[in-house]
Formats: sequence, C-alpha cells, structure tokens
Amino acid sequence: MTRVLAAMSGGVDSAAAAILLRGQGFDVCGATMLLHDAQTAELDDARRSAEALGIPFAVFDLREDFARLVTRPFARAYQAGLTPNPCVVCNRTLKFGLFLDRALALGCEKIATGHYARLGFDGTLGRWLVRKAADAGKDQTYMLYSLSQAQLSHVLLPMGGLTKQAARELAEAEGLPVAHKHDSQDICFIPDGGYLSYLTAHGVTPQTGEFRGLDGTDYGPHRGLEAYTLGQRRGLGVPAGSRIYVVGKQGRDVLLGPESALYSRRVQIRDVNFLPFDTLPGELAAEAKLRYTPKTARCLVRPVPGGAELLFDEPQRAVTPGQAAVLYQGDLLLGGGTITGAEP
Repeated sequence: MTRVLAAMSGGVDSAAAAILLRGQGFDVCGATMLLHDAQTAELDDARRSAEALGIPFAVFDLREDFARLVTRPFARAYQAGLTPNPCVVCNRTLKFGLFLDRALALGCEKIATGHYARLGFDGTLGRWLVRKAADAGKDQTYMLYSLSQAQLSHVLLPMGGLTKQAARELAEAEGLPVAHKHDSQDICFIPDGGYLSYLTAHGVTPQTGEFRGLDGTDYGPHRGLEAYTLGQRRGLGVPAGSRIYVVGKQGRDVLLGPESALYSRRVQIRDVNFLPFDTLPGELAAEAKLRYTPKTARCLVRPVPGGAELLFDEPQRAVTPGQAAVLYQGDLLLGGGTITGAEP
C-alpha cells in the first residue's frame, strides 16, 4: 500500500484531498508546516480534521526556513522596487521542497496537496505534466509552474477533477468542522494585506523619494518605494488634474503617468522552468497569465540569453516586475518565469 503524506493547511481543500486518497486505498498521514507564529487557528483546524479522519498527524516547524527562503527574500525584492510573489516561491522551496524531503525521510512515497490541478505522466515524453483543473474558476496551476520533474514524480493532486462544492460536500459527509470554512484571499503571513506595515515591522526602512511625471513634473514626496506597485491609482495623494497612475520606478522616484503608459507587448522573464521539456526548443505560440487570474493572453515565446521573451498579440496592462508569467497551451501548463521588465 502506497504511503502518502497529505499537506494539511487547515482548510477544506487539503482535508478533502486526504479523504479522497483514503477512499482510494492509500495509507494516508497528515502534516502541517508551521511557517509563522500567527498560524494557531490553521494548526488547530488541521489537527481536528486529521483526528476526525483517523489518520496520524504531525507538525513540521519550518519557521526559520520560511524566513530564510520566503519572507526575507520577499522584503529584499520590495526594497529593490519589485512586487514579488511569495506563494510561488513557498510552493517550490517548502511545500514541494522541504515538506517533500520530510515525507520521504519518514518513509512516504508521495505527498498530496489540495491544489486544484491535474497531474499525469506522459509516457511518450517520459515526463510529468500538469493540466488546468476541471473547475476553471478554482484552477491553481499558476502556482505550480516552477516545480521540477523530480518533485512532480512524488506528488498527488487529487482535487484536479473536483469542484469546490464537491470538496465541501466530502468534508461535510465526514463531519469535518472545516467543511464550510471560507477561503483565504491574502498572503498567509500578511493576512490584512498591509504590505508596508509588515515590511516596516520587520526592519525595512521605507525608501522615500519623489513622485515624478513622465514629463519631469515633481509631484512631491512619496511614502516609500515599497508602498507602490504598477497600475496603482488609489492612495497616491497627488493633486493631478486627471487620472494618474504609477507607471514605473526610477532610483527612489515613483513615476506617474496616464493609463496609456501602462501597456506593453514585449515582456522579459528569467528563472524559467518548463514542464514538457528542459529548455525552450525554439519559438512557440502560447497563452500567458501575468497575474493570478483566469485570464490568459496569446503570445509568442522566444528563448533569449538568461531566460525568455514574450511577444503579445495585444498590449498587456501593468506588467509588474517580480510577478510570475505562466505559460499554457490550452489546458497544458508549459511553465513560466519571473518578470524582469516590459517595453511599452
């Protein structure tokens, strides 16, 4: 019997994944990663779900690793004028990295998560491939683009064919208290979405400077580079006669301009990872997501030194350095990379 360690976050999806695997005859254990000190409720919910399902449960204290691999790089990226995506990094380095290492050390052959995505082995290619979930509204493949073949070979994603409602019904049938728990919409270590408050509380001194127009107009001082991201309009406090947006950063200055200045067709990415092949074989047509939304846009992907370049059919709004560009062909996840820049 295959032994599986289910990554239980304290939510309904990971609990439903454990239920499905147990029903399929796997020897299921559960574990939660302790990543930060504000996780008490999630730990309690995960433990209660495991107890209700009658499966062994463990807590892996990864707080130091989380700080080293996720939150400190997150702060450094903001200081560099980027808008990072810590969830992608956490999935690669912790959930499918250190958590998987712990599972293998405990004698488990696989780990399972509650991600809504479909995983299968392609015998012709000899590679593990990821496809979008059956429930398009819950698809989470965007967060999985950076996983390696070695990681995917030890993963089960049982939620790929289910809807959210089906997950809740599974949990309710087992009497789990998380059956109707609301989904979290925020980054786990910043539950209120207050990025600047989090950064300053963790030793980051905001880099103050000036608001400047593209024509050189000085609009006065800003609160710090870390407080602004591309496309932002609200909260600027700038007395402009028309709508004005954050369109870039230069040194310590935040650049302001019209919405038309936010659109780009040529986007550069680095730290690329592909699932159907090791390296980009040449130009290929794809669809890209430039943020975590269901929307994709058609583009041509070209290999360039140090990464790849995306040439979009239509201009894309507020392409943000530090975020992930994730590539697809239909429902097949091709891979992706970190956005480094875009040309108007």
